[in-house]
Amino acid sequence: MALWLLRAARKRHRWPPPADLSSLFPFSSPRQNCNNPFAGRRNLGAPIPPRRHPCSWPPRPPTLLDGLPRSLSLASICGASGSTREDGGPRSPDGEVGTAAPPSWVDAYLPVSVRPYALLARLDKPIGTWLLAWPCGWSITMAATPGNLPDIKMLALFGCGAVLLRGAGCTVNDLLDRDIDIKVERTKYRPIACGVLTPFRGLCFLGFQLLLGLGILLQLNNYSRILGASSLLLVFSYPLMKRLTFWPQAYLGLTFNWGALLGWAAVKEGLDPAIVLPLYGAGVCWTLVYDTIYAHQDKEDDQKVGVKSTALRFGSFTKYWITGFGIACISNLALSGCNAELAWPFYPFLVAAAGQLGWQILTVDVSNRADCNRKFVSNKWFGALVFSGILFGRLAS
Repeated sequence: MALWLLRAARKRHRWPPPADLSSLFPFSSPRQNCNNPFAGRRNLGAPIPPRRHPCSWPPRPPTLLDGLPRSLSLASICGASGSTREDGGPRSPDGEVGTAAPPSWVDAYLPVSVRPYALLARLDKPIGTWLLAWPCGWSITMAATPGNLPDIKMLALFGCGAVLLRGAGCTVNDLLDRDIDIKVERTKYRPIACGVLTPFRGLCFLGFQLLLGLGILLQLNNYSRILGASSLLLVFSYPLMKRLTFWPQAYLGLTFNWGALLGWAAVKEGLDPAIVLPLYGAGVCWTLVYDTIYAHQDKEDDQKVGVKSTALRFGSFTKYWITGFGIACISNLALSGCNAELAWPFYPFLVAAAGQLGWQILTVDVSNRADCNRKFVSNKWFGALVFSGILFGRLAS
């Protein structure tokens, strides 16, 4: 009986259905859940608005790269001009400063905490490593036994050494030039210049690179160890040359081509001046060609900050000067190959290398930064042609 009375009372006092069904679900009301795009009354034919970006938890700790301009990719720190992206800041095809460069492999694959050090060592721009490694490869291949391939282990050691020594040289350069780099458009976003890395961390990284380089040097003979260690004097003093002389490119040539001496010594445990000195001289003249072209990218900024270079020294006579250095380079390579008794395949490749170098000199537009950079980067093919000529010349001898 009591149950029947309770049911009758419920029927008599039943509430009318609500006009808005959302009132039955208070946790879905817009007032209490403003982040829910589906809350409240909606027109089912209207497009669904995009969701807000969810907050990450736990929150990401701040990193060294948070201070970089958001409009720049990490590759633009020490990035290249134009499409090659080998050096310099982001630029348009005509060489003027433009938008940010596309991300490099450093951005894509390395952890955020490691990226500034990779950029400091220019790992995203391998052209410098190629230019340092080719004279080593020339010398090691020329020192091989006639009719045999060069020592692969030695080529691998010198390849790793080129990566480390080039990175150490870049670190020294950025430490000494941090006050200059910030004033130059192409270099102002280098890690130390823009403050992403402190000079102390740069010094620690330099010590790490030199320690690894020492491990490679210790695997060579005693003569090569002494010869290799002596190159550090050139590496550490080169950044100062642009403050003292208009010929820092010549000093860079002495530094970058030391491997022409060291590679022969590592195989032969001594030096043959009739072979290695012309080879070394050819490398120095080659460096004067490509680094003078490279220096034309910065000549306006160099004049403002008081930095010297062969680009400023030669001026409008640049092509005449680098033509002379190019002829000297090819002549010395021919003399070295002749003294080393390389067979005939060496000379067609040398002619092709001469053509590549002549193409650079004749077609470069020294007033166009992007074109200067393209010609500079193309020197890896010059080095490859010379190496191929020495290799096939030695195999056929």
